[in-house]
Amino acid sequence: MIVGVGIDVVDVARFGEALQRTPALAERVFTAAERGLPLASLAARFAAKEALAKSLGAPRGLSWHDAEVHREDSGRPVLRVTGSVAARAAELGVASLHVSLSHDAGIASAVVVAEAAAPPRPPAGEGAP
Repeated sequence: MIVGVGIDVVDVARFGEALQRTPALAERVFTAAERGLPLASLAARFAAKEALAKSLGAPRGLSWHDAEVHREDSGRPVLRVTGSVAARAAELGVASLHVSLSHDAGIASAVVVAEAAAPPRPPAGEGAP
């Protein structure tokens, strides 16, 4: 069962200008592991964190560092959540998070789907119309 969906789009050049204008922004938004990535990848990760917040209802108090985008050996991106983000996901009954990232033509984008475990099925003959 889908709990929430979030999407975000980032202009890569504009995001790069923001990082140059406010050097502390990178430390505030990205974990140490993320900060060494190329600009387009950073913009996509920023979009993923924004999309994740939207999929969880965009509550106040989520920490940027409590969400991190990793890549599996296959290259597939995955979200790892801890702290405030994990607590909000648990509050909503989220069992899994799905993320898709893209960057092309100066734009980075991300979509996040927050999914709860499927409700248990009633035994055969019970609860069926």
